[in-house]
Amino acid sequence: MNSLIGTYECKADAKGRLMLPAALKKQLTPVLQNGFVLKRAVFQPCLELYPMAEWELLMQKINKLNRFKKKNNDFIRRFTAGVKMVEVDVNGRLLIPKDLFVFADISKNVVVSSAVNIVEIWDKEKYEQAIDDATVDFADLAEDVMGQDESDDGIS
Repeated sequence: MNSLIGTYECKADAKGRLMLPAALKKQLTPVLQNGFVLKRAVFQPCLELYPMAEWELLMQKINKLNRFKKKNNDFIRRFTAGVKMVEVDVNGRLLIPKDLFVFADISKNVVVSSAVNIVEIWDKEKYEQAIDDATVDFADLAEDVMGQDESDDGIS
């Protein structure tokens, strides 16, 4: 799958259904029929939506962990806590299960943001706060992550 592009504002209804923005749905069209995995994010108070093929690739990596190491088992348990299989219905809506809705503290206003090969689902206020918090350190972060020389095996 190609990288996803875009950040979109939308609304969740009282039942926890989210209408996927048309531009994002169009990008996801090739993988819609395979379904998705929705999970808690590790570092942020948001949800991560994985197309099934992306989830399976990630699970192949995780499955290589030695389960005779306690930290590996603890990681797997915490990483997969609350994981749900979800589908986009014929109307283009995604039903967010109640426990995940509560975890992300989603109100009516939602931001759906591409994150390379997955989609993050945020409460709008929490998303704006996370972006504002990251703005201060973004130049240093960009240099640390992306500013390596090619000889460092980094991305350039």
